[in-house]
Amino acid sequence: MSHRSSIVVFVGSLRKGSFNAAIARALPDLAPEGMTVTLLDGLGTLPHYDADLQAEGIPDTVLRLADAVKAADGVAFVTPEYNYSVPGVLKNGIDWLSRVSPQPFAGKPVVIQSASAGVLGGVRAQYHLRQTLVFLDALPLNKPEVMVGAAATKISATGELTDQPTRDFIRGQLSSFAAFIDRVRV
Repeated sequence: MSHRSSIVVFVGSLRKGSFNAAIARALPDLAPEGMTVTLLDGLGTLPHYDADLQAEGIPDTVLRLADAVKAADGVAFVTPEYNYSVPGVLKNGIDWLSRVSPQPFAGKPVVIQSASAGVLGGVRAQYHLRQTLVFLDALPLNKPEVMVGAAATKISATGELTDQPTRDFIRGQLSSFAAFIDRVRV
């Protein structure tokens, strides 16, 4: 079945050799037919959220990200786990976007993926991100969950997702996400 949908991707890591960025870069090749995938940038350029800054006007980068989320059929978060939670750069971006009206995440299908060098693959970051998304009225895909543990054994030194079972599992999640987007549209 062919699904026509577009998703935007937030990567929660700024690290040059990020495992999560490697997974995000693989998503266009793993997406089902008819799904377009656009990686978003700009999280690292946002100022720390501050209500005083907001009173001066929401930064253009935030408005650009909000427009991209609003225009997309779905949102993917690909994030590492920092200290049992999401990285500050991702949370800061979400905090800024939560101040945009209308709320860009409200009613938006979202999918979460994480990778880490450890065996748990970022499960605690996903748990915290889901808590945040509840407040934003986002609609997370519950299953299948993608948590890539021992990521260094699955991503090459050149930043390519090379592990075929992981590629296949992510491909399956994206197919489920395309079907979820179709159900939400009805």
